[in-house]
Amino acid sequence: MSVSTGTVDTHCPYCALQCGMRLTGTEIEPRDFPTNRGGLCQKGWTAATLLDSPGRLTTPLVRVDGVLRPASWDRALDLVANRVIDLQARHGRDAVAVFGGGGLTNEKAYLLGKFARVALGTSRIDYNGRFCMSSAAAAGVKAFGMDRGMPFPVEDLQGANAILLVGGNPAETMPPFVQHLRGAELIVVDPRRSATAELAALHLQPAPGTDLALALGILHAVVADGHLRHDYLAARTVGFDDVWRIATAWWPERVERVTGVAAADQRAAAAMLAAAGNAYVLTARGTEQHARGADTVSAWINLALALGLPGKPGSGFGCLTGQGNGQGGREHGQKADQLPGYRKLDDPAARAHVAAVWGVDPDDLPGPGPSAYELLDSAPRGLLVFGSNVVVSAPHAARVTERLADADLLVVADVVMSETAAMADVVLPVTQWAEEDGTMTNLEGRVLLRRKAIGAPVGVRSDLDVLRGLATRLGQPEDRFPVDPEVVFDELRRASAGGIADYAGVSYDRLRAGDAVHWPVPSVDHPGTPRVFLDRFAHPDGLARFVAVDHSGPAEPPDDDFPLQATTGRVLQHYQSGAQTRLVPELNAAVPEMYVEVHPDTAARAGLADGAMAEVVSRRGTVRARVRTVPTIRVDLVFLPFHFPGDARANLLTNPALDPTSRMPEFKVCAVRLEAVT
Repeated sequence: MSVSTGTVDTHCPYCALQCGMRLTGTEIEPRDFPTNRGGLCQKGWTAATLLDSPGRLTTPLVRVDGVLRPASWDRALDLVANRVIDLQARHGRDAVAVFGGGGLTNEKAYLLGKFARVALGTSRIDYNGRFCMSSAAAAGVKAFGMDRGMPFPVEDLQGANAILLVGGNPAETMPPFVQHLRGAELIVVDPRRSATAELAALHLQPAPGTDLALALGILHAVVADGHLRHDYLAARTVGFDDVWRIATAWWPERVERVTGVAAADQRAAAAMLAAAGNAYVLTARGTEQHARGADTVSAWINLALALGLPGKPGSGFGCLTGQGNGQGGREHGQKADQLPGYRKLDDPAARAHVAAVWGVDPDDLPGPGPSAYELLDSAPRGLLVFGSNVVVSAPHAARVTERLADADLLVVADVVMSETAAMADVVLPVTQWAEEDGTMTNLEGRVLLRRKAIGAPVGVRSDLDVLRGLATRLGQPEDRFPVDPEVVFDELRRASAGGIADYAGVSYDRLRAGDAVHWPVPSVDHPGTPRVFLDRFAHPDGLARFVAVDHSGPAEPPDDDFPLQATTGRVLQHYQSGAQTRLVPELNAAVPEMYVEVHPDTAARAGLADGAMAEVVSRRGTVRARVRTVPTIRVDLVFLPFHFPGDARANLLTNPALDPTSRMPEFKVCAVRLEAVT
């Protein structure tokens, strides 16, 4: 066990709620922080278990004769650098790619983007947040001129009279969040009768892939039943007429035939939201992870705008970010098309500003590269992975696994031996949350300092150390890649200054003093911006945009060979690919294996009983899972959690069809059939 630095106020390592906790060694105590108000979920309570887990990586590993063997840090880093130099000399700069993660601190995400573009000179960098928030981000930028998942503090929800929650199950994915919803009439849109849907005053249960049609139906009801906020539309928006030309054809009875949601329930949802003094529309992955995900979120934003909610005190539209640094991770340069401060990589002014901070020529910075799935599917000759387990988490997982196996060099920096690390040529053991300082930006855009509480195990280095070790071996000056998180953050502040996500006025001193600062923070005397749209939206004219979108359905509808639809999601005890939570005995004992939720009638037609082993088959693969019969699920739907490895990977089934704007894969619906295991 590493040496404790005493009792430290810090934050949970898991989801974007970033619950406040107090850590003494490996003893956890919840804190009364605004997002969790003294609550923690089961994952939070057990978060320290991994700090001294026997599954922890503590020495570099290098593959020799097909086997990963311990190596010194110098040998491992020398090998990686020499192989990178060779691959790029023979095949060009873009022969080597980088894949990051939404759990990395702001400092790591920032330096990773800088490393890719300056030390490697590659355009090929993206991260697993592409699989999380990209559709919501794209829709937010179109409508509001900027993307901040929740443009208001989470505490504001406590004053709501009605909340429409679309495609989210926070009762399992972020339980402390639910306390902020309890004062409102809750409307939940989910094809499953989830734990969150059980709390709802109204549960709308559409067929998977039909959320956009449902949004159009509720919007139609808002207009037809006299709830449209004409004064708000005139003062704060443009573009409603183009949206109404489409929505006029989607009367609730027509929508009922497409979605299965009763016309009366659509009108009831419209009336509940319209009658509320304060109301919110919130979206999450269930409505976003589709090949038309950006359009679908735009449809929900259109509904919120028609009701006059965004930018109104006590009301609004927001998206529930999933990963721990899912917000900050998409702001500072590890996305394929992005520079720090949420700047665009193809903007000459942005390139000039960031290049000046980095001390390089802007003409030397590469342009935008491919999105996450496209990067993985392109079979890069070299791939460096930081904080992601793509073998389990990427769509069409068998194909991605084949692409990684074909790489000449696969390097993984991680805390544990994930399924992706197990395939690597070089594995680099890195520090985790309680062993390092670093900032996170939670789902409300609140910048937090996660503080070091214990020393790292002997043999483990930070990701910042790894990046500098590789950069200097690739010919970069040592001072261009600092390893002190505060020094990196101060550089990030300069790089983000003047950008949409402006952190210039945030400092470690302010965060240590307890400031809870929401970006943008353009100067050190600025109080931060907890509510960003009260006076104007971020478009040059200050107005929000309605975006005209129409329903087209899932990319892969069911047919005679694959008559069911599969959807995926998280469970209370596990997180993301499960690489960490499966090593926590208490969590793994609660949910130790893959399962599939099926309606009893659907199971019976397939010759399956509760508890039997089944195969769920799609055009891309087969998953073995234990049957759980659930009478409240739709008869045309099966649900699988995505936390398990091997032939239990839900993403063996999923469809890599990509949203044309966000490049989000269609995780949330694909055509499948059920078969008994013989």
